[in-house]
Amino acid sequence: MSDITPLHPKASVPAAEDTPLPHNVEAEQQLLGAILASNDVLDRIDDLIKPDHFHDPVHAEIFVMIQARIAKGLQTDATTLKNFVAEIPGLEALGGVEYLVRLQLSAIATSAARDYAQLIHDLAVRRSLISLGQRVSDRARAMRDDVSPDDQIVEAESELYQLAATGATSRGFQSFLRALTDAVNTANAAYKRDGGLAGLSSGFTDLDRMLGGLHKSDLLILAGRPSMGKTSLATNIAFNVARKYRRGQTADGSEGTVDGGVVGFFSLEMSAAQLAQRVLSEAAEIRSELIRKGDLTEDEFERYMLAARDLEKCPLYIDDTPALQIAQVAARARRLKRAPQGLDLIIVDYLQLLRGSGRSENRVNEISEITQGLKAIAKELDIPVIALSQLSRQVEQRDDKRPQLSDLRESGSIEQDADVVMFVYRGEYYKEREKPGDENLEAMTKWQQDMEQLHGKAELIIGKQRHGPVGTVEMSFDGRFTKFGDLVKPWQQGALRDD
Repeated sequence: MSDITPLHPKASVPAAEDTPLPHNVEAEQQLLGAILASNDVLDRIDDLIKPDHFHDPVHAEIFVMIQARIAKGLQTDATTLKNFVAEIPGLEALGGVEYLVRLQLSAIATSAARDYAQLIHDLAVRRSLISLGQRVSDRARAMRDDVSPDDQIVEAESELYQLAATGATSRGFQSFLRALTDAVNTANAAYKRDGGLAGLSSGFTDLDRMLGGLHKSDLLILAGRPSMGKTSLATNIAFNVARKYRRGQTADGSEGTVDGGVVGFFSLEMSAAQLAQRVLSEAAEIRSELIRKGDLTEDEFERYMLAARDLEKCPLYIDDTPALQIAQVAARARRLKRAPQGLDLIIVDYLQLLRGSGRSENRVNEISEITQGLKAIAKELDIPVIALSQLSRQVEQRDDKRPQLSDLRESGSIEQDADVVMFVYRGEYYKEREKPGDENLEAMTKWQQDMEQLHGKAELIIGKQRHGPVGTVEMSFDGRFTKFGDLVKPWQQGALRDD
């Protein structure tokens, strides 16, 4: 081992009264010595080590100096650092140039540098965990009236996951062969899966064909004006995914979801009971207003109860807390992901009802923070996230009221951060409000013909798709049960009648 006498541990937040924080000064000396002996070592450990990972503050300053010089392409060793000893606080007290020379000469093997770097990194994470635990304890003891215990839990979880994110080393470059293998495995899984989808099936054939399913780490925006059916479509997708959930052995041999998925639904507008009522209305095919009034026949009530029993097993989890912060959404999603059943899809209804951290200067910046947060959740948890969004009123001012990307309300960041932007449009809704007077027979006849063409139909306009085509998916819509479906095309009707 090194003949350098280890420095005394620097004063920091103690884990206990007389217990030093985890550290290994010898490992820090060996790593610095290896870099001084061979500057190429820095390239091998640069993704793993940062200056604040060093326990000894002098070592951290030496590392900063080494990094800066090597980044400029300058040879860096004990000799070339000789003139900069005075710029490194605390180095003179350790022996100045002589200390650097001993570091360089005592390095055992540069091949072990990565192992030393990993050890230093892991010890730094342990110290951060101890510090975080102390801060959480101090906050809890402070008894501030303006901060609730729930807010403290969310803050602690957020800090903990930020620590986990910084602890993950970057993958850096990978060979094309490895990337090619991943791509082939994804295509193979899609080929073997029912319907040939690379992503999670939404339950709608034409939509799945356009999107290739709901892809992991994607943020999908589902936007529309009020009464277009955004929430209905979202609940339909949630029900379709949860109903098909099946657990088993995945392609890599581990236990997990093999069909459908576990759904987390953040309902900021409707209560959990109202949302469940919508799902039951669709499943039992009973008009939602009859369910609300309790005006059901015996047959309908039996059908309703049978549907409720079937849905008991569906892994659909609803959080109807109003005005959630984006940090709370992330914390609760992580909690559900960690649970034994896992998490495969998140739906947020709707993003304008979420709140930011409170640090944004205006609403546009706050919406930007929210969309970036939703995209981060999708990437971190490796699941698709569907967020509903309102559209601006300028849609109503146009003759053609089909939405477009410029109609997204309050922030261009919604379009920028989203992988997919979809608009729900029902021409029947607008045409109903154009009904002419009974005295104008010609206009009434034309209106009735138009209504027949539009009745029971909806359009899902794909305005943006990062990895696929844009276009329109025609769907059916039954307002009685708030139910969307695949639209049967005219050339398919004969075949269906033959069946």
